[in-house]
Amino acid sequence: MSGRVPFTAMRARSRAGRPSLPRSREVEDARFRNLLDPEEWSRLPSPIQRRFTHALADGESSAFLGEVAETRLSLFGRLISCVLLLFGAPLPLQPAQRTSAAVIVTEDHASGGQLWTRIYGRIGRFPQVIHSAKCFSGPTGLEERVGGGLGMALTVHVEHRALVFRSAWYFLRVLGLTLRVPSMLSPGRLEVVHREERDGCFSFTLTIHHPLFGEVVRQAAFFKDGPR
Repeated sequence: MSGRVPFTAMRARSRAGRPSLPRSREVEDARFRNLLDPEEWSRLPSPIQRRFTHALADGESSAFLGEVAETRLSLFGRLISCVLLLFGAPLPLQPAQRTSAAVIVTEDHASGGQLWTRIYGRIGRFPQVIHSAKCFSGPTGLEERVGGGLGMALTVHVEHRALVFRSAWYFLRVLGLTLRVPSMLSPGRLEVVHREERDGCFSFTLTIHHPLFGEVVRQAAFFKDGPR
């Protein structure tokens, strides 16, 4: 995707009413970096390294604006998206092309992780808003949690100079118990690829493959870094 795409990006900072101590701009957040071997981390382009080590104070946010180039859903993908309405609608609800998008990442010291808010424009309708929390815990070191106790353990990789997140398994937390969801009953294997593109753009490409139904969801979105 070329730099001619008409969108802007910004990095917004807010304290959300929470005071925080001054911090040096030299401070880095090493939580994502520590999930990889140093040799793997070194293969990432420097903009990706900076993006995932930029430290935020408690309650502070970074916002990125861009667009969703394409969202594809199979029939089974649409069914999964409808079922997951019970858990806060964490997947796209309908196919789309060239719609506005925003991602807001907020540091949350109470959970020890980050709150991610994704806003997807929908022509003629209110935008879809997806909330999740990335927590640096669990057997793989990283979990993504959505509503209703549903979440997934994630593994992190570097492939072809891109940062890749893959679901290891899904889980449901009920009454203090953590239950793994059988793969056949899960949405499928999720993969998110964060890649540095041309002209200062970066992309997030999300795919979900079900063991029986193949690719059920695919979404490609493009953003730009804003000033710090």
